[in-house]
Amino acid sequence: MDLEAKVLTVSESVHAGVREDRSGAALASLLVGHGFRVVERRTVPDGVEPVSAALAEMAEGFHGLVVTTGGTGFSPTDLTPEATRAVLDREAPGLAEAARAVSPRGRLSRGVAGTVGACLVLNVPGSTSGAVESVEAVVDVVPHALELMAGGRPH
Repeated sequence: MDLEAKVLTVSESVHAGVREDRSGAALASLLVGHGFRVVERRTVPDGVEPVSAALAEMAEGFHGLVVTTGGTGFSPTDLTPEATRAVLDREAPGLAEAARAVSPRGRLSRGVAGTVGACLVLNVPGSTSGAVESVEAVVDVVPHALELMAGGRPH
C-alpha cells in the first residue's frame, strides 16, 4: 500500500510569513521517515472557516493521512478541533487519546482525529516537540487504519 500524507499548519504568524513553519517541516520529515510520501503542505490562519475549508479541500478524493498542527490549545483563537469536527464523517477518539497520552502537556491538547471519506485526519499541537511526539504515538497503526478504510479486511 502506497502511504501518502498531507500536513496543514494552522498559525496566523506562519500564514503571514513572519514565522518559520518548524512543526510542519518536522512532521513532514517524520512521516517520510515512516514510509509516507508527503504530497502537500499548506498553511492557513486560525479560525473555524479557514481550517474546515482547507481540510475539506485536502481530503477531497484523498486516501491517506492529513495531520494538522496548531490551534488545539486553550487560546481564544485555537479552533482547530471545532473546524475538524465540522468536516469529519466519524471520530477516532483512540488516536487523539493516544496522542495526548505521550507527555504531561498532551493533556492540554483538545485535538481530535477521525475520517473524512477515505482520509484520516489527526490534530496535533503546534509546538514542534508536541507535534512530533503526538504523531509518533500513533503512526504505527495509521497504515492499518488506512487499509481498513480502503476496504481491507481486519487481521
